[in-house]
Amino acid sequence: MKIFNIVYKIAKKILNLISSGISLVATKIVFNGNTISYSSFHTNGIPYVMVARGGKFSIGKNFAMNNGIKGNPIGCYERCTFFVDRGAVLTIGDNVGMSQAALICHKSITIGNDVKIGGGVCIYDTDFHSLDPVIRRSSEDLKNRAEKPVVIGNDVFIGAKSIILKGVTIGENSVIGAGSVVTKSVPANQIWAGNPARFIRSI
Repeated sequence: MKIFNIVYKIAKKILNLISSGISLVATKIVFNGNTISYSSFHTNGIPYVMVARGGKFSIGKNFAMNNGIKGNPIGCYERCTFFVDRGAVLTIGDNVGMSQAALICHKSITIGNDVKIGGGVCIYDTDFHSLDPVIRRSSEDLKNRAEKPVVIGNDVFIGAKSIILKGVTIGENSVIGAGSVVTKSVPANQIWAGNPARFIRSI
């Protein structure tokens, strides 16, 4: 049994090294195919990326992401998702890490330096649809959706499965508790949590 365990671990390590190499090459192809400006990065798995014509997506140095359960086994199985619409700008700073996150950018999302984005976090800068039911059932729906920039400051930590909505700015060093829905801006050096997220205490 002990020998089998040793053989299993060696085989797993070899397969992980092969998988990591394939993921790195495939992700570079995806990034280049979407004209993303990037520096050094590490990835477990391959993200889903779509940058529309006229959209801009840039990533700073030492970017790290986990796509799927591998690398961050906390119960989130999705790949990281990056969508940048026409004319929209998605900017990720240096030393940012994220797992199974979705960044959906129809206007502007800016992530600062040294930010940690937990498993399954979603960041949206749009409502996706009009809030007016009459407009929503018409062909004018998407033209009337609200869009406002999202800004995440330096050294922010966003807990797993939180949702950051349009127009929100999170100040530097602040922490968002797991499972929160952030509907309004958070000052620097504070902890917020809940649905909707509210002030818990200062750091």
